[in-house]
Amino acid sequence: MHKEYLTLSYDFSLPEELIATYPTSPRDHAKLLVYDKKTDTITHAHFYDLEKFIPKECALIFNDTKVIKARLFGKKPSGGKIELLINRALNANDINVYIRGKVKVTSEIIFDENLVAKVQQLHEDGSRIVNFYQNDVLLRFEDLLPIIDSIGHIPLPPYIQREDKQSDASEYQTVFAKEEGAVAAPTASLHFTKEQHERICKNFQHAFVTLHVGSGTFKPVDAEIITDHPMHSEYYDISNKAKDILDSTIPILSIGTTSTRTIEFYHKHGKVQRGEANLFLHPNNKPSRVNHLLTNFHLPKSTLLMLVASFIGLEKTQELYAEAIKEKYRFYSYGDAMLLIN
Repeated sequence: MHKEYLTLSYDFSLPEELIATYPTSPRDHAKLLVYDKKTDTITHAHFYDLEKFIPKECALIFNDTKVIKARLFGKKPSGGKIELLINRALNANDINVYIRGKVKVTSEIIFDENLVAKVQQLHEDGSRIVNFYQNDVLLRFEDLLPIIDSIGHIPLPPYIQREDKQSDASEYQTVFAKEEGAVAAPTASLHFTKEQHERICKNFQHAFVTLHVGSGTFKPVDAEIITDHPMHSEYYDISNKAKDILDSTIPILSIGTTSTRTIEFYHKHGKVQRGEANLFLHPNNKPSRVNHLLTNFHLPKSTLLMLVASFIGLEKTQELYAEAIKEKYRFYSYGDAMLLIN
């Protein structure tokens, strides 16, 4: 079997000090590794240099999802402490969540502001379906959002081993975040300052898509063969302006893996503008519409790392990651960035 299919091929050892637990400040002072596939060259730069490397006549696609305060601390009626992480809304009332602590169907979890979660279903993957109530009134998801914005916490990724701080509410959010619903940030976009983003949008054709990033984005591939991995599903919506670009022949620079999954799902699955995307890109399922990729440095054995390899191949991905480690780039959500130019 080709090594591109083997999950172990995507493993690597990362010194703990290279895991970024706080963002670079200012945002655009993060490092930027640029790889040009045509010339097979690596350039070390900073994110504020990005415009120098964007190919001319290129359209940029951003993900405008907004991270919600999805981490909630409550208690059982007995008084026992319990933690709940909202994963995604399935419909107006049914919310897929993860709960740290034992619960059963009909269990209730009590939060501040008279908010109560009632467990409706238990799933084998460890997730639970709950309905939220306030003062005994069943809440729609959009009515829940302002409540959790008041009492909830930013759901920092599990490898950032610290409690969230007030600063994370803005730092773990893109400057153009708009559509509430994500529980993880589209991290390649975290590097943009407002000024840089406005300048780039003025100088390049661009559009927004929405992909509400779920906690499944952090799930490592456990299967021995990558194609046996059950890919998680996320809600997406493609604006009319983005649709026009995607339906054209203009080269696309996708800002982040989340935008890439959205674009490629649209292109490969009937050009439907909104719905559920569960596309798994890897070296044997390559992108067919996105030309260039801006991304961060990802977890070992993750679908995000395999997505990077779908653009440049496994061996080149391993080479670039080894170079990044040697040059002490910072990894993961608050880490540095990489631009792949094809």
